[in-house]
Amino acid sequence: MEPSVPPPEAPPEVSRVDPRLLEILVCPLTKTTLEYDAANQELISRAARLAYPIREGIPIMLPEEARKIDDVPQVTMPPVVMPAPGTDPA
Repeated sequence: MEPSVPPPEAPPEVSRVDPRLLEILVCPLTKTTLEYDAANQELISRAARLAYPIREGIPIMLPEEARKIDDVPQVTMPPVVMPAPGTDPA
C-alpha cells in the first residue's frame, strides 16, 4: 500500500461581490458612488478617501473599518445653484 499523498493546494479563491449590489452601494459618509477594486477586494470612495474592505464577498460599509487612502485625489462636488424664486429655470 502506497502512502497517501495530499492533493495539491488550490489557489485562494477571490470572493465575488454581486454586481447588482455594487450598483446600489454608496459611501455611507458622502453618499457618492464607489469604485470596485477586485485585486484588493475593496470598495473605494474617492470623495471620502476611504477603502471599504470586502470580506468573504460581503462589503463592510463601516467607516471605522475602512482604510484611509491618501494617494487618491479628493473629489469635490460642484455647487448646486438654485434659481431665484419667480424666475424661469430654463
